[in-house]
Parts: sequence; structure tokens; C-alpha cells
Amino acid sequence: MSGLDVAVRILDPRLPGWGFPRWGSALAAGLDLHACLDETLELAPQAPPVLIPAGFALAIRDPGWCAMVYPRSGLGHREGLVLGNTVGVIDADYEGPLMISAWNRNPPGSVPLRIAPGERIAQAVFTRVGRPSLRVVEAFPDAQAAGRGAGGFGSTGRG
Repeated sequence: MSGLDVAVRILDPRLPGWGFPRWGSALAAGLDLHACLDETLELAPQAPPVLIPAGFALAIRDPGWCAMVYPRSGLGHREGLVLGNTVGVIDADYEGPLMISAWNRNPPGSVPLRIAPGERIAQAVFTRVGRPSLRVVEAFPDAQAAGRGAGGFGSTGRG
């Protein structure tokens, strides 16, 4: 139990019939998000992303939490359906309609992806947010004490 109480406002009356709100299994992290479309949508490979309504709005209202929108792993891996913004962040103070930025990552010449009304196309994961106090400094004291310093990509080796 997280202790987080989130109000959900249904904007599309078809959602309850599609099973919203629900998680795909008892231990699933992501809340299923449905494509609230009036007709099947075809996404051409590499075409610009389109915004698909999720059919509801949230009121998180706790600054220690946010929701993150991720693609469904099977659709991304097998079908090429990913989010145009890779991950969507729903801040605690946003209470407008949720939209899913859908993009077909398949190479040009591939078959367009078809998204049907009501299809589960993304998932929302609620997570805690850390908001540290930021302190601006000219240099980091004893930078070598951390061990890595400014070493970036590949600096710790492979594997």
C-alpha cells in the first residue's frame, strides 16, 4: 500500500467497458492505458508521432509523487510501437487529459501499425519524486573521494 490517493476523472465513457482502471496482473507496476479513438488509426513507419487520448485525467496533488507513461513492452519489442517522447511525466499538479504520444519506430517501407479503439497501448507507473535542495558551488570539494570523478560513458569498463 503506497498511501497515495489519486482521483481519476473519466473523460471517455467507453473506458469502464474496456476494463479501465486496471493493472494487467496482481503484481504489475503499470496501469493499462487505452487508445480512446473513434476509429482504427494507422501509424506509418517513421511518421511524426501522434497524440492519442487516454480518456481520463488524474489529480495526484502530492508533490512527492508523479506518474510516468511508458510503452507496453510487447508492443514496443514486437510491433515497434513506442512513445514519441520516450517517457511521459505526469506532474502532481497536472490535472488535464492524459495523452499518449505514439510513434512507429519501424523502418520505412514496413507495414503501418494499426491501433484499434480501446487497445491497451501504454502504461502509467506511479513513482516517488525526490526534490533535493540544490547548492551551487564553484568546484566539488575532494572530487577524487567519489572515485569516478568526471569519467563518463564507458569509463568503468564493459560488463
